[in-house]
Amino acid sequence: MAFLASYIMQGRLQAMLVASTFALLSLKFPPISVLSSAAVALVTLRRGATEGFYVLISSAAAAGLLGFFVIGNYQFVLLYGMVLWLPVWLISIVLREGRHLSLAVEIAVLLGVIGVVVYYQYNDDPSSMWKGVLLQMVSGNAPVENVPRTVDGLAHYMTGVVAAGSVFGLLFGLFLGRWWQSLLYNPGGFKQEFLALNTHPRLALGCIAVIVLAAASSGVVSEIAWNVTILLFVLYIFIGTAVMHTVFSGMKMGRYLVPMFYITLFLLPHALLPVALVGLSDAWLNIRKKHTNQTSA
Repeated sequence: MAFLASYIMQGRLQAMLVASTFALLSLKFPPISVLSSAAVALVTLRRGATEGFYVLISSAAAAGLLGFFVIGNYQFVLLYGMVLWLPVWLISIVLREGRHLSLAVEIAVLLGVIGVVVYYQYNDDPSSMWKGVLLQMVSGNAPVENVPRTVDGLAHYMTGVVAAGSVFGLLFGLFLGRWWQSLLYNPGGFKQEFLALNTHPRLALGCIAVIVLAAASSGVVSEIAWNVTILLFVLYIFIGTAVMHTVFSGMKMGRYLVPMFYITLFLLPHALLPVALVGLSDAWLNIRKKHTNQTSA
């Protein structure tokens, strides 16, 4: 990874090649898109918004050209690149200028929330659209009698799920870019930033208010609130992860517990909910500070 980061920072051409090539490869292997967006993030974080935007535009042009020769469609690849890189470029500017990773994460989640609300403004019945998509996806993989019930249940929340997935991808690209920057210029800096992730209690109260609204209301208001709640939990998943990492690393078996914690999150997605609840409660409990005081006593 350090080699790739060093290569990106050698110049505009190198950064453009990495971003555009990985963007094109991600059409076949989607997780690779994180490497592409991280390249734009690294340049923006280190050299500023103007240089990052130059790399973004150049990479979009290069990806469009590659798309024309490889798949015969430059418009789709060009649009895909812009959708992939513009958000991470904006959030990288927030992190570079604000110097607080928590603020960058909050802004990324806010963008997702705005996206959900705007989508509901332009689509009167998103669940019907998602129902059609889900029926095509699950009809051959589930018992016929279970398909309608499964689809009906998921369709109402798919807008939030898709938005949350997009925010996760955006933040992973930002985190990777920040980690690369730390490797090259500030060893250990990203770890300190990530483990210090927190948020204000007022924002946590706002999250609880949205959950109460979702549970107490009905119809489209409830549906929008639940989809927004899914996005807000993305924020608290990251904060909860930072809290649990800090707690586990302070234990005697920390060198084993920390890797096992991340493996568990990867293998058991259901574990994300309690982690998010830990992150939400940390706004008042300040678990990391208490744990540090106990271990140092």
